Amino acid sequence: MNEKAMEIKHPKRRGEWAEMRFMAAAAEHGLSVMKPWGETAQYDFIVEHQARYVRVQVKSTTFKDRGGYSCSVRPCRGTYVGNPFDFVAVYVIPEDVWFIIPEAFIREQRSVAVYPKLERSKFRRYQEAWGLLKAE
Repeated sequence: MNEKAMEIKHPKRRGEWAEMRFMAAAAEHGLSVMKPWGETAQYDFIVEHQARYVRVQVKSTTFKDRGGYSCSVRPCRGTYVGNPFDFVAVYVIPEDVWFIIPEAFIREQRSVAVYPKLERSKFRRYQEAWGLLKAE
């Protein structure tokens, strides 16, 4: 468990910490990560692998709910507009596990429930699915 991370109470700081964790994890999986300049992009990173580029929005959660974790997949104000990103990377902080979910599977949802320890969960196939960011 990430005890120190659990102590980060400010949501913006915790989000920035999760973004740093994403950069490190992506690098460990052989991916190049670029951060757009400014705060106006609707995604957090561009991930490149062998000249293929995808946009990734990073979210994190500590909120345990009925054996899983609930994570908001919307911006702090309003909703995402158009085609804002290709994948959402959900980091479950207490479990130190990532879900790499294609945008189409979370479109128009306010939140997702992920279950890192449940084999038959809806998003199980996206748990630690770093290969999706590499595939063509």
